[in-house]
Amino acid sequence: MSKEREPLDEWITQPLTADSTVLQVTEQDQLLSPAVEFDPLAYDRYVIAFSGGKDSLALLLHLLDLGVDRNRIELHHHLVDGREGSTLMDWPITEGYCDAIAKGFGIELSYSWREGGIEREMLRRDSATAPVWFPDGQGGYARVGGDGPLGTRLKFPQVSASLSVRWCSPVAKIDVFARYLNNNPKFLEGKTLVLTGERAEESPARANYRVFEPHRCDNRNGKKVRRHIDVWRAVHAWSEEQVWDLIRKWRVCAHPAYFLGWGRTSCRPCLFGSKHQWATIRVIAPDQFARIAQYEREFGVTIHRTQPVTRLADDGTPYNCDPFWVELANGSVFDRPVFMDPWVLPSGAFGESCGPT
Repeated sequence: MSKEREPLDEWITQPLTADSTVLQVTEQDQLLSPAVEFDPLAYDRYVIAFSGGKDSLALLLHLLDLGVDRNRIELHHHLVDGREGSTLMDWPITEGYCDAIAKGFGIELSYSWREGGIEREMLRRDSATAPVWFPDGQGGYARVGGDGPLGTRLKFPQVSASLSVRWCSPVAKIDVFARYLNNNPKFLEGKTLVLTGERAEESPARANYRVFEPHRCDNRNGKKVRRHIDVWRAVHAWSEEQVWDLIRKWRVCAHPAYFLGWGRTSCRPCLFGSKHQWATIRVIAPDQFARIAQYEREFGVTIHRTQPVTRLADDGTPYNCDPFWVELANGSVFDRPVFMDPWVLPSGAFGESCGPT
């Protein structure tokens, strides 16, 4: 299980622009440590952890602004519900939206997932965590894992900065991505730059993340197997306004969740969801809401620890949702133009983000 990240001490002190492609990464006390040069154009491939949300979209647009060849960029999306039939957690449109963005920009898109998704892990009783599926490099998928220690969950991930408690992130995303990087043979060749979209203003914990460092799957000094993989949190120092300005510049249509009032795109019934978001889910996705509420009753443990989602929804006020965006969000195909003319700022921009602590 991944551990909560400890406070770290490296920061970007010089912003990167299209005219200045060398990034200065220094320690907080510059008198004790010289600057380290980082060239974001010196990689053979770029893999963006692409949720479909505004920050991961900004990562793609930023790479294109820097002049990175589109043939070297890969969008990689984690299917949090898996592909075995669960529909408990995600927005139905997310996979279709990611597919539309990839096709609209002519960028490769790949997927990985934990078998059975978050729901199977949540229902685990005296069994091992399910295996992971990832692209095998030959046009298909490979399966690894599933033979770990037996255990029982029978409760939702909980609101916490600790990933051992908020286990959905490591189980459905972090470890799944690591299995892909560690097992696909293409990562043994050349240098890979992974980009993730955490921003400092999102939470005190994220403010302490390193902006650039070797990825946890890096093994560049290995004796038998070598993988050179760095990670760049390219929008870490950006404000939300900067993110939306870049999306506006490229005229890209944001994920439908933003047009329904959400300030961030993650799981629809996210454990960080506000009372207003739970009230809205009950209106626009009553079956999904009912299943969440039923699991809370079965487990005797709520997502928010102190209140069931039914009470949160009772206390909240549903967003004023346009039926057009409700229908699109509840579908599986994103059948509208990727580029908007005129471009429209979604109603959820600068709204309730309700993200990690």
